[in-house]
Amino acid sequence: MAERQLAFIGLGSMGGGMARRLLETGHTLTVFNRTAHKAAPLAEAGARLADAPERAAAGHRLVLLSLSDEKAVEEVLFDRVVPVLAPGSVVVDTSTVSPGYAREAAARLAERGLRRVEACVVGNPLQARKGELRVFVSGAPEDLEEVRPVLEAFGSEIVHVGAPGTATSLKLILNLLLGAQVAALAEAVAYGTAAGLDRDQLIGVVASSGFSSLVMRFRAELMLKRSYEPAFFRSELMEKDIRIALEAAAEQGAAMPVLDVVRARFAEVLAAGDGDKDASVLVEHRPAQGG
Repeated sequence: MAERQLAFIGLGSMGGGMARRLLETGHTLTVFNRTAHKAAPLAEAGARLADAPERAAAGHRLVLLSLSDEKAVEEVLFDRVVPVLAPGSVVVDTSTVSPGYAREAAARLAERGLRRVEACVVGNPLQARKGELRVFVSGAPEDLEEVRPVLEAFGSEIVHVGAPGTATSLKLILNLLLGAQVAALAEAVAYGTAAGLDRDQLIGVVASSGFSSLVMRFRAELMLKRSYEPAFFRSELMEKDIRIALEAAAEQGAAMPVLDVVRARFAEVLAAGDGDKDASVLVEHRPAQGG
């Protein structure tokens, strides 16, 4: 796809970072976001603002989506964007949905003569701005090659993993591991402080130990600073991703009792009103005795 003009719909933390990177690498963007003020910085950087998703997509043969869940994809893509797309257009969907929905979405678009590239991104908004995301792709290899220059704008690694739904499964697995590490660190801090250890010293020791990881060190730094907003990965989205991964695993006959408890812990964060804060805020929420 030689054209460098595209539509970008969904400008949350990750979407906004990817869109900014596309502008900085010479792409021309028409953008839409439900919360209009989040699109303002992109307009200042040269993007054209649209007041509806269908008006953002109209006239483009390449549309990128970064939406929060399946409900949003259904309402934005299928109800409003699909009717204005010309046959042969490509939808690059970076939204995290269930593997089953990813397969269904690809089939429904194909019935309309449209193509879907499932592009699951791994990283954080800072990495998106720097072009350092890892992008796992499902769908037709020829469709990936057509949009590869766009993905390479914000991704340092582009990996084709298979048929529709497989990239989503891989992304969910990685998020399961992230959630489990955050929850384990939060519980370790709860135990350590109850045992009389200094909170910050404990977090620092764990983060610098061989038992840590890149993502644990990143979250440990947020815990040390108690810096949970703006979120790099909202607790609400963490709970959603773990929940749909558990449902998908159950369909395959795979039990995940540990992750079921982790999901319940993030559900407690949401119930307490901290769903918009970074997942590392879990450290501020003590689990109930026996919970």
